[in-house]
Amino acid sequence: LLRLLEAQLQDQRREHEEEMEALRNQVDLMQEELEKQQQAFLQTLQLSPEVQVELGLQQEITRLTNENLDLKELLEKLEKNEKKLKKQLKIYMKKVQDFEASQTMVPVERRPHEQNMQVAVQRKEKDFQGMLEYYKEDEPLLVRNLIT
Repeated sequence: LLRLLEAQLQDQRREHEEEMEALRNQVDLMQEELEKQQQAFLQTLQLSPEVQVELGLQQEITRLTNENLDLKELLEKLEKNEKKLKKQLKIYMKKVQDFEASQTMVPVERRPHEQNMQVAVQRKEKDFQGMLEYYKEDEPLLVRNLIT
């Protein structure tokens, strides 16, 4: 039991030391970056106000250019998706037209079920004419049912 605990303690110590080393490396990298930024800032302060403004403008232009490129890429993706959706819409519209055309080709005698359904719908409409009373909290459900 004691050996098992010692082994676990050593594993934890090793993991802790590895984690500490990784964190030290990260802190060193951050310090180097901070020093670079401080030097750049000090150099910028030593420049004339006109040059400072020009550098600021150059940085802003670079930022806006990158943002513009990102937006162009997004626009291209959206346009590509729009074309794809338009193609799908045309295909589905063609299928609907073909289906409607095939329904008109079927003789009337073969469609008695459809006529019965239309009559049934008309009867239901007549049965339920008038005002509708409902609770305010049931409104979303009512609207959904009306739409479907």
